Amino acid sequence: MATSEEETNPYELLGVTLESSEAEIKTAYRQRSLKVHPDRNRGNPDAARKFHELNQAYELLLDPLRRMALDAKVRIKEARKARYAQYDHKRRNLVEELEERERAFKRSKMEKEAKQKEMWRENERVMEEGRLMREAREKELRKREEEVMEEARKAKERTSELEPPPVGTLDTTVRVKYTLSTHPELTTAEQLSALLRPFGVTDISDILISLKPSPPKKPKRGTAIVPFKQIGDAFAAVCASGREERGLKDVEITWAEGKESGLIEWLKKMGQLGSNGVTPSRFSATSTASSPATSPTQPSGEPDSTSTPFSSFPSTFPDLQDASSFTPTKSVPGLDYESLTLMRLRQAERERLEREILEQEAQQG
Repeated sequence: MATSEEETNPYELLGVTLESSEAEIKTAYRQRSLKVHPDRNRGNPDAARKFHELNQAYELLLDPLRRMALDAKVRIKEARKARYAQYDHKRRNLVEELEERERAFKRSKMEKEAKQKEMWRENERVMEEGRLMREAREKELRKREEEVMEEARKAKERTSELEPPPVGTLDTTVRVKYTLSTHPELTTAEQLSALLRPFGVTDISDILISLKPSPPKKPKRGTAIVPFKQIGDAFAAVCASGREERGLKDVEITWAEGKESGLIEWLKKMGQLGSNGVTPSRFSATSTASSPATSPTQPSGEPDSTSTPFSSFPSTFPDLQDASSFTPTKSVPGLDYESLTLMRLRQAERERLEREILEQEAQQG
């Protein structure tokens, strides 16, 4: 774009020539300023602009260096006009054609740059839209994945509530406390097993009895650890603790671990076991075909545990006491590694309970 000096010739605005002196320029300025001053041309909206251009031209011509540069441009322009005037018609047309081509090239370049910028803006817009769509899709996928995980977690919780917990090593073991004044016969494992026989079969070989005070003094009270064959039998015995009609007057029966096993709590929660040791009717007729008719440790003439009022506990649970009567240090033919490990765990628990009983009796004594 041409500058204001090239568009408007200061010499033409002031009406002077290149050879005019400063005095002539000042005189011409005073004369012209009086004509174009805004105060004298209130109705002319271009008066202020014209007066400003006049001042700019006046200041430029009074500056020697700027006037020198302006004079050089004016002389070059006048020389170009003179040369152009001397061209013949054909040459003039060629020059005009070259100038037009140059202008067309500049326009084409500017249009190409504008299209390139527009293409870049369009690409950025498409990329931004794609990014937003990708983020929205990822967010939706994450939401769906969270919903699926939540559903899986809830399903797992529902399933875990329905699944019974594993049977512990002491789930079938009870702690029996009694006074020898009421039950003087309960000094041996056989007699204690006979007392609890109405509830189910016990493992006589693993019954631990501790009498206080120790002989030779006359014992007054006894504490025993009694393992049952079935967890339902142990639960029935605990529920009958202290009942005189069951022959358990002054006999306190609790769980060996001091609390109910997880399996008992689960059965109560599922409504499959009452607080009195009797299960609902759908478990009252539990099939005994899966277990032998006579226990190896129970005489044939003794009443079976399944014939008692407390034997309605499901008989399908694993019997953890079958291997407890074996000596852990002996090698038993046909005994697998899992059963041997279970026997050793039971032996360790038995020793620990025996120590706890002795410590409690020592503290009480």
